[in-house]
Amino acid sequence: MNIRLRHDAIVRILRRKGTSTVDGLAREIGASRRTVLRDISALRDQGFVIHSETGRGGGLQLDPTSMQTTARLSVVEVFALIISVASMRAAGSLPFSDLADAGLAKIEKGLSGDKVRDLRRLLDCLYVGQLSPRQDISNLGSIDPELLPAFEAAFLQRLHLRFCYRDAKGFETIREVEPQAMLILPPLWYLVAWDAGREDFRHFRMDRISNPEIVQGAQFRRRHVPFEDDVCPFSDMPR
Repeated sequence: MNIRLRHDAIVRILRRKGTSTVDGLAREIGASRRTVLRDISALRDQGFVIHSETGRGGGLQLDPTSMQTTARLSVVEVFALIISVASMRAAGSLPFSDLADAGLAKIEKGLSGDKVRDLRRLLDCLYVGQLSPRQDISNLGSIDPELLPAFEAAFLQRLHLRFCYRDAKGFETIREVEPQAMLILPPLWYLVAWDAGREDFRHFRMDRISNPEIVQGAQFRRRHVPFEDDVCPFSDMPR
């Protein structure tokens, strides 16, 4: 877990639990006691008020009114929030959609101009549809957390993406493709890419992709992706 993820995890734990110990935090985030102490010091420098109480029943407490002095949401983090809401809405499982949209609007208002442009470019690659009832999802796995940051670089810079792909039979191959779109068919997520070796588009289930790696070099061109009639761009999705 990198520094930023550790910091986010510590703040989240302290906000939800109220009190925790250094040892308890270390166990939950998978870090050493010394690392947690350094992280606590760094969080205090960022503006968080974290109290320390010694003795039995003591521990670390985050002042519930304290907050980070500057927002650090990245484009890919905002994008992740948007597509999470979009996928839940498409699945018909978002009872508080109005509140979610209002919260996202406040977040997007705080983005700088260059981040807004990058966010729009990512959203232009996003498509949503309905999963066929005949599709088998019994073997649905988890998605590699490194995938979305890799997508950000691949889509925005139009760079090839290399990854290990495991097909439905469990056979693994190394693929190098031109990412063209992301497709959400809840609960399945797909990378739609041009495979130059096969001279055609391919749909890769994201839960079967591992070890994504950006291939530096020549940029690829944007291609028109043919979708079924029941698939629409995110921008056309009913709110």
